[in-house]
Amino acid sequence: MIYRLYDLALCLSTLILVPYYLFRGLRYGKARRGIRERLGHYSPEFRETVKSRRVIWIHAVSVGETLAAIPLLEALRQEYPDHLLILSNVTETGHEIAGKLSCVNFCIFFPFDLSWVVKRVLGFVRPEAIILVETELWPNFIRAAKRSNIPVLLVNGRISDRSFPRYLKIGQFAEAILDSVTVFCMQSAKDGRRIKRLGAPPGRILVTGNLKFDMALPDADKLDLEALANVYQPVKNHKVFAAGSTHSGEEEAILRVYQRLRLKHPGLSLVLVPRHPERCRQVCDELTRAGVTSVLRTTLRSRYEPLSPEVVLVVDTVGEVLRFYAWSDIVFVGGSLVPIGGHNILEASLTKKPVFFGPYMQNFKEIVTLVKEAHGGIQVKDVEELYLHADLLLNNPGEAKRIGENGFNLLEENRGATARTLNEISRRI
Repeated sequence: MIYRLYDLALCLSTLILVPYYLFRGLRYGKARRGIRERLGHYSPEFRETVKSRRVIWIHAVSVGETLAAIPLLEALRQEYPDHLLILSNVTETGHEIAGKLSCVNFCIFFPFDLSWVVKRVLGFVRPEAIILVETELWPNFIRAAKRSNIPVLLVNGRISDRSFPRYLKIGQFAEAILDSVTVFCMQSAKDGRRIKRLGAPPGRILVTGNLKFDMALPDADKLDLEALANVYQPVKNHKVFAAGSTHSGEEEAILRVYQRLRLKHPGLSLVLVPRHPERCRQVCDELTRAGVTSVLRTTLRSRYEPLSPEVVLVVDTVGEVLRFYAWSDIVFVGGSLVPIGGHNILEASLTKKPVFFGPYMQNFKEIVTLVKEAHGGIQVKDVEELYLHADLLLNNPGEAKRIGENGFNLLEENRGATARTLNEISRRI
């Protein structure tokens, strides 16, 4: 009965979701394809290929989960070279990142979790295993997989402070979903305790670590930092302050910090990388109202002259955040000055750059603790502290370098989640 009610609720929500995904898809030129795939209708090439191949299906909802899964995807490609790796996403931005991964055979949009849709899709895809990245618990999809004897593995699992009480509210329904999952590879002991409390069978819970520690920096030719260096006019003591994964309210705060820093560091440039690219034009409008000139990343090729340092670069492309972190001198990671819960600060550590982040990091508590203990990053309580610490590091490049290297060393010391997770997957295939 509860699954029928869930189907009914989801059917009603599609009246909103279909126009929403159509609108979002228009920006990426994938509106029609996105809706078709979400309804379980895939290209003839896809359907024909999966008929004759062994399949592993990996699902990562958006950008963060897709990036976190890359080490595992590459390991799966090496371990199972003859299998088709299918990567599904919910968001268009996650799908765009997925489309750039050479280790994946097909990138698709995840189907709406309607019972008849997921039953049909699993019926012709017939994966040998389904791998859900972090905590993507789709009731009908997981139930249909169990009924088809397809193992479902939750990897890099975490239960955030925000989602934990929500899962507790649905009680027995959550327990029924979790009982259909084959194994839970959790990021930390705390995540393991939480999913056990939600009803996951204790014997299926393992702490395998965080895949984010296994990230690898792209090759130098892909970063192409020399090309970025030519974006701005050569000036004395030119430095770059990059603010990534920012949300509404943070760009304005970062701008105030930047304008104060420029009084002491006139050669400083600011790069803003909003978490959601569709906000970039809005961010540019806000900068204009503040009397600041800005340029979108996608318009750089049409410009004949390099930018002057006071022009703010707003990055409206997807998948370049590591490149801009590697180019910068200091990094701020957003979702942390406003109550979002934070984003992955280890990306900055991977590039050996000192990373700043605000007080709202509840989704990354254990990572924050490790980074602070390793002196690989600085947590600030507000914009005033951000200004003071940023000014200090811009005046002291040696200290900035030391903090960046501390963060990178922390990554090196905590690698291994991919191997442990792959071991659990191999036991089920």
